[in-house]
This record gives sequence, C-alpha cells and structure tokens, in this order.
Amino acid sequence: MGRYLGLIALGLTLAACGASAPPNDPQGVVSTQNIPAHMAGVHAKTLFGAKPGGSPQAPRPFGSYAKGCMAGGQRLPETGPTWQAMRPSRNRNWGHPDAIDFIEKISRFAATQPGWKGVYVGDISQPRGGPMLSGHRSHQTGLDIDVWMRPATRLNLSEAERENISSTSMRRARGAFTNDNWTRAHHEIIKAAAKDPRTARIFVFPGAKVRMCKDESGPDRAWLRKIRPWWGHHYHFHVRLRCPADAAHCKNQAPPPPGDGCADAQAWVDNILDPPPPDPDAPDPKPRKELTMHDLPRQCLAVLQAE
Repeated sequence: MGRYLGLIALGLTLAACGASAPPNDPQGVVSTQNIPAHMAGVHAKTLFGAKPGGSPQAPRPFGSYAKGCMAGGQRLPETGPTWQAMRPSRNRNWGHPDAIDFIEKISRFAATQPGWKGVYVGDISQPRGGPMLSGHRSHQTGLDIDVWMRPATRLNLSEAERENISSTSMRRARGAFTNDNWTRAHHEIIKAAAKDPRTARIFVFPGAKVRMCKDESGPDRAWLRKIRPWWGHHYHFHVRLRCPADAAHCKNQAPPPPGDGCADAQAWVDNILDPPPPDPDAPDPKPRKELTMHDLPRQCLAVLQAE
C-alpha cells in the first residue's frame, strides 16, 4: 500500500513539474518544449506523411479536422463486399473506427440503389492523420470521408485501375446546377449519409444542394441542414463525422445554422450565375501556412513517436 501511495505521489510530482507522459500514451500531454530538435520547424505533413502505418494506441482523434492527428487509426481494406478504396498509392484509407463503420454502412445502402453495387471511397486520412503531403487541409483526425459520385458498377477493379480512373462530375454551369449524370440514387445515398447520427455535415457543390432541396418531397427535411454547399465537391461528396463521445481532446466544428439551409444554397447559386462585383477594399488572401508540430495538439507528438 505504501508503494502504491508512493507511485501516486511521484505521478503528482511529475505532473506538477510539467513532465510529459510516456510517448506511447495517447492521453498523455506532451509539451511543445519536448519536441525533438530534428522536428523543430519541419513541416508536419512531412513527418506524418512518412508514417506507413497506424500507431499502436487506442483509437482517438486529437484536435480539429484541419489541425489534428489520430491515434490507433484503422485501415479500410482496399476491397470489401460493397466498396473499393481508390488511389491506393496515397495510403489515405485510414480512419477512426467510426469512419470505417460508417463506410461499411453507407456502402451497403448504396448497393441497394439502381446502378450501384456499392461505393468508391476516396481519401479518409493518413495512417496517423495529421496534415497531408498534398491536397486537403482537413482529413486530419480520421473523421472526414470522401465518397466518389461515380457509381460503383464494378468492385473488382485492379490496383492500376483504381490508380488511374477518375470519378464523374455532377455539375454544370460552374456548379449552379446538376448535369445529366446526377440521379435519384445520388440523392438517396447522400440523404442516408446525412441521416446517420454520427454525421456532422456533408459538403457538396451548391447546385446539388439546391437540387436536393427541390426534389425532397417528404415531411422530414431536418437532414437537409447537414448538407452544406462548398466549392468543388462535384466529383465526390465529403462526409464529416462528429467527434466520438469518448474523445475528450477532439474539437467539433460548430453546428450548421438553424433551418434546412436551402435558401443559403440558393444564394450560392445566384452568386455563381450573377457574381457580385469585386470588393476593392478586400484584403489580399494570405498564403497558406504550413503547420509544424508546434501548431498541432500536444498529444500529436506522442502519436507520431509511438512504435
């Protein structure tokens, strides 16, 4: 008993002195002062992009979607009963278990739709999350999922095919409207994804949101609130899941504004068709800042170093 109390006292003393927890403890708080010299000032995307596998830790996201990392990431198999992971060379088919389960669920639903045998899955996250070597600013916590708009008509694509084929655009008029590739199945699959209680929001191009608002005739329109217009997102729709209940250090995005969001999406479309004049007083856009380990949650050093 005396030894047990002594260990507790030692732990309290270390905590009071600001000592860090062991580097393989994803709950440990690793002070930025402990960042190794060889990592100081190095772009975090270089460090996280070099990790080929997940960390041997309990699954847990840290930080925000655009400034975070993921402990204990789970790899989505490249081919499953109702999905295939695309662009395998990127090694971005890793996610929190909630994301993997979500993909399995939505792909099974997609397989019930005419012309779909499941879904083609784009980027989720790198093995340990974090900033990516190219592309996304988000997808850092294993809770963002890109699902291709192209119907999955074959689930036996070779690795070479999955590296080289492209998704299919659904937009016309610079995103103000959907084109002839859009089907009711797209509506139903995105609707099912939005109705999953784990979903925080789904990003689609503005014309798709307006089309869904017009086509939805059912009395339940609450799910439309989660469908948000955003630039791009005409080759895929982007699902963002909420932080899991046990992830105390995961930061949720603010919830969407009240209402179904249809008027907001229509305003996006109106601005595409009739752009407002440029604001001469608008500040010049700031260059994108490359994140370093000092910018990420303190737990991310433990995630990066865990072996």
